[in-house]
Amino acid sequence: MDAGWQRPGLSVTLGALHAALGRAGPLWVKESSARNLRHRDFLAPRAALGAAFGGEQVPPGVVAAVSALCGPGVLPVSECRHTAAGLEVQLRRGETFRRLLGPTAAPAAPPGPRPAVVLHCAALRCPGPVSPRGLRPVLLADHLAQLLRKQGVSVLLVPAIADKQGREVLRQLRVEWPYSSTAGSDTVSALKQALKQCPYATRCEKGSGEASLPENVICKVHLKSFVEQQGLQGYDPNLGVLLVTEEKLRSLAELQQAVLQGTAGCQGSSCTVVHVVSCEEEFQQQQMDLLWRILDPGTHVDLQKHLVCGPVKVTNPSSPISADQYFQLRKRQMYDASVMKYGELAQDEAWTEVIDILTVAAIRFEMLSTAHRSQITLDLEDSSISTKGTKSGAFVMYNCARLATLFDTYQRAVEQGTYPPLPPASELNFSCLREEGEWLLLFSYLLPFPEVLQQAAQLPSPSRGFRITANTEAVCKFLIQLSMDFSSYYNRVHILGEPFPHLFDQMFARLQLLGAVRDMFHSALATLHLPPLSQI
Repeated sequence: MDAGWQRPGLSVTLGALHAALGRAGPLWVKESSARNLRHRDFLAPRAALGAAFGGEQVPPGVVAAVSALCGPGVLPVSECRHTAAGLEVQLRRGETFRRLLGPTAAPAAPPGPRPAVVLHCAALRCPGPVSPRGLRPVLLADHLAQLLRKQGVSVLLVPAIADKQGREVLRQLRVEWPYSSTAGSDTVSALKQALKQCPYATRCEKGSGEASLPENVICKVHLKSFVEQQGLQGYDPNLGVLLVTEEKLRSLAELQQAVLQGTAGCQGSSCTVVHVVSCEEEFQQQQMDLLWRILDPGTHVDLQKHLVCGPVKVTNPSSPISADQYFQLRKRQMYDASVMKYGELAQDEAWTEVIDILTVAAIRFEMLSTAHRSQITLDLEDSSISTKGTKSGAFVMYNCARLATLFDTYQRAVEQGTYPPLPPASELNFSCLREEGEWLLLFSYLLPFPEVLQQAAQLPSPSRGFRITANTEAVCKFLIQLSMDFSSYYNRVHILGEPFPHLFDQMFARLQLLGAVRDMFHSALATLHLPPLSQI
């Protein structure tokens, strides 16, 4: 492998295309529809070109420069031409297949210390069973943690779960969360000492007219005065006085310890704290945010960000349901639908884990395929989430299992002598891949996949205030669309054909392509803690 080899990338190629035009601004767009991909891969629309070049024709030298594009990470251009739509670019498909599916170099480890992020999910501090409303930020934080780790970020999760029932619910949903806290009594004592010296705190002494206050209240902290004096923006104007309890101080102590651990792991650089909360918890989390700023005015408290989840509306509930009841309901619907589809086979003990995984997939996609700030609606009586419809988690798992079945069938045929083993990637003839569905899988999915994961994990700094948004729904949407296009291709094209030697080149190239698609499924599902199924 050439030491200068770089995996072709979408952003690198678009950057080269824009540079070749010599004009500022994003003029090129990547095509995504199967219809347009028959004719072109990238387009600089006519209107955009007219604006960029002042209504004049694009100079011939520009077209020649685009056609001659090359370099590490840049996709190979076949031709660039003027059309009524604008400037169109088509890639050399055989070469693109070879560069994406052929032998690849191992990704380089990111240089320097790893950045650290503390993900704090306040819903896990609420007494009583976790509700579907509280489950949404938990699943989002769990998914975001996996995405960040794939980008080389050190992630710490807070708070630790002490409640056994809460642990069991998260275990059922395949959420990986710590069960033991690193916060010690010394940290709580230090916070109490800081309260005594705090100019915004008022002690609650016995017999001072504060008889109506709960006994566990240590003091009152005037948050509004702090916000006004510090000139902080974005906080709720109704923030006034916070009654500080020892429980609140223990919560801050746990956050502090996590930050110290994260800072030590990233060799002294800053550690970002992201509070993942439901919209109903946002006010309380702002209170805790400010209390922390008051008691520990260190650098890290200024790096607090709030990722707020929209409401979860449950339709037709006979009474409020817990996350565990929600899981059991979806599991029963998944089981009933599987028995209806597969008969007695679905009642076998071997299917127990399959049903559990399909249930988790259904719930995770139901909760995470919508932008985190938008409302989601759970229809408890809608059993279509289990097996029907192309937007369900079960549909994604089903298509992933189809790939496992394909490769199991091929491997058995190799062992029986029907087919030869798959040759090394360097010996494959990728010019055999001529189906439009094959190019769609490569160009719309395999090519942008690393950037999809990267963008989903990005936590951009807010332009003002402290609220941030994330593109966490991107992975679920990507998997759903991938499953639809893969299913269409797989239903139309016969991969394992007759065992004739003159057909092997095409079969091998297709198996290499679908092997990469399978690995992509597995990698994306791993960010949701969903193991691939070998059969459904």
